[in-house]
Amino acid sequence: MSSQLESDAPSEATTLGFLRRQFTRPKPLPADLSLAGKVAIVTGSNVGLGFSACRQLLQLGLSHLVMAVRSQAKGDAAAAELRREFASATVSVWIVDMESYDSVRAFAARCESLSRIDIVILNAGLTMAPYTVVSATGHEITLQVNYLSTALLTILLLPILKAKKIAGSSQPPVISVVGSDAMYQSRVELHGPILPQFQRQDKFTQFTWYGNTKLLQALFVSKVAEFVSPRDVIVNVSNPGMTDGTEFFRGLPAWMKKLIGAAQWMLARSVDVGASTYLDAVLVQGEKSHGSFTSDWTIKPFPKIWYTPEGKKLTERLWEETMEELSFVGASKIMSDLRQSWTGDGS
Repeated sequence: MSSQLESDAPSEATTLGFLRRQFTRPKPLPADLSLAGKVAIVTGSNVGLGFSACRQLLQLGLSHLVMAVRSQAKGDAAAAELRREFASATVSVWIVDMESYDSVRAFAARCESLSRIDIVILNAGLTMAPYTVVSATGHEITLQVNYLSTALLTILLLPILKAKKIAGSSQPPVISVVGSDAMYQSRVELHGPILPQFQRQDKFTQFTWYGNTKLLQALFVSKVAEFVSPRDVIVNVSNPGMTDGTEFFRGLPAWMKKLIGAAQWMLARSVDVGASTYLDAVLVQGEKSHGSFTSDWTIKPFPKIWYTPEGKKLTERLWEETMEELSFVGASKIMSDLRQSWTGDGS
């Protein structure tokens, strides 16, 4: 990370920083960009930002789109709309339930059947109240979906994407984990265990939990970059900003929806503009975005804590806890093997 990003980090956490991001003008994609022959996977893709990203990828000539969704019926309906618009493309609907480790594992295994994978956008996420525990894992649902299952899917996909990289290609596959600038307002405790903080029901507030899980995503991706060569697979975090036209706030009380709706009317981007940040992250930013936070069609700082000794220790503890949580798939060995193949150092 450059010293310029570090110096800019405090201002990004301010109200002015948020407003600056929201009113940044979109940057167009290169005019000659074509995705002919390429394969993309987008999770949470039947509505909102995910669906818009799918359409924009297909507009660039994408040959095969895998829509990873929780509901077969809703996925099929969304796919049918895209098939009518892009008749020459292959649009598949595959099931992945991010509340279920077993479903994530099955989805990743199915990805091995693809002849190539060029783009992965991990867009599935949620914010939910009241405090809800996923019975199969024992974890609070926001942590489970936004962080733990997303981390698992990323880890399982990394060796698959590396193996399916097209020989001689100058463009490695890309995984973009959809994050949020809400991480700038996160309140993760800096000392002691991290994941157990999400078991404290008495401390639960919906949007704080959401911002905290998005911070965990960013810390995780920054650490992944130490294990994976950007020439094999690029991994970054992309932030769409406050966006209208999504189902993100479904389930909220009517009064809160009205309040958020007023704020969105004044400040929110359209869903198509928000989704274009995903395409920028996977098609434009390239190797320089490896392990980075992309927002507003550029690379932005991590929260200022990331640049401090306390932040480095926080990242290391999170990594250790995540490897322990995902030990049932041999997560630590998967990552060590990737680093061994890159650097010759499997430690």
